[in-house]
Formats: sequence, structure tokens, C-alpha cells
Amino acid sequence: MKVAFKMRLKPGMKEEYERRHAAIWPELVELLKESGITDYTIFLDEDTNTLFAVQYLTGKSSQELGKTAVVQRWWKYMADIMETNADFSPISRPLTKVFHLD
Repeated sequence: MKVAFKMRLKPGMKEEYERRHAAIWPELVELLKESGITDYTIFLDEDTNTLFAVQYLTGKSSQELGKTAVVQRWWKYMADIMETNADFSPISRPLTKVFHLD
């Protein structure tokens, strides 16, 4: 199953967001893969600072892994450059698929 969701980046944080993801923690990558998350891509609409994430799932969504220690540490690490909830999780909204072409 493919899912998509959006999040918001704070203004001026594109380069820092890219830098942090270029050095994503190996234990986070391992957790995502072990949880059945593959083909995970994040796009940025620079006009609105909206991040659009798309991932293929055979298990849980990355948004459902928030109880793990590594995800909670990642959320805290990213909280200064993203809009977050009180628990540091990114404020995210699921997106509805309205068209697909293979």
C-alpha cells in the first residue's frame, strides 16, 4: 500500500532539513525497513514550506512508529526546524489519493 502525508517546514530550513536527512541515523533506517517501509520519498513545496511524503508500506506507516525510542529522538532532533505537536512529533496530515497512473 502506498500512503502520502504532508508536514510543514519552518521558513528558511530547507538546507538544514536536507543536511539532516542526508545523514539519517542508520538505526532509524533499519527501523523503517524492518517495519515494512520502503520507497520513502519527501518532496518540498518551497512556496509554502510544505513537505509531501510518500511511502510504500507492507507494515506500519512511519507515523505509527512514534512509541519507539529512536523515532522519539529523531522527532526531538527535527523539532527546531519543523512544525510539531507537544510531543515533538511532526504535525502531519494524511493525503487522499485522487489519481494514479502505472
